[in-house]
Amino acid sequence: MSNALEIGYRHIDTAEMYGNEKEVAEAVRASGLARGDIFVTSKLNNSFHEPEAVRAAFDTTLSELGFDYVDLFLIHWPLPTLYDGDFVSTWRTLEEFHRDGRARSIGVSNFQIEHLEKLAAETDTVPAVNQIEVHPYFANDAVRGYGQEHQIATEAWSPIAQGKVLDDSTIMQIADRVGKTPAQVVLRWHIQRNDICFRSR
Repeated sequence: MSNALEIGYRHIDTAEMYGNEKEVAEAVRASGLARGDIFVTSKLNNSFHEPEAVRAAFDTTLSELGFDYVDLFLIHWPLPTLYDGDFVSTWRTLEEFHRDGRARSIGVSNFQIEHLEKLAAETDTVPAVNQIEVHPYFANDAVRGYGQEHQIATEAWSPIAQGKVLDDSTIMQIADRVGKTPAQVVLRWHIQRNDICFRSR
């Protein structure tokens, strides 16, 4: 993390599930960079979807980070088979954090179109981001298209397919032709599609 900040990374993605929020905060403080210069995302653990549990979990995130706010807070998974499928009440609780400024923006992760449509029908806030799996082997265009239509940014997790693109013969040929690495080629593919790329943990 410290090396990433040193070479210019300014978007840090963490999550309660990863168990590294405190270490992320330590790296941010040790970097000497102003808090406002680093965009920090965290995510709600799957165990805490009921409203009171959401509030307690978010308080724990802020405490672990030692920050007054996060730049983006996400529901990590919709979990439609748990909590009576009530991820809407979870989202409404995130809206509270957005209103009081402790989450500068709120979004979702791993939501499919039907989940996004339910939020649109029953709540007032459009997710800023839907963080979903996207890479050349899984373009996820239907969900991306819904996001584009409704002003929901797509953030690609696993943008280089957990490293699988690095020795893909077609991508390697393209990389050789343009004088770039396979990872650079694939990241450029994402950028040209207006996807946000990140490396978590």
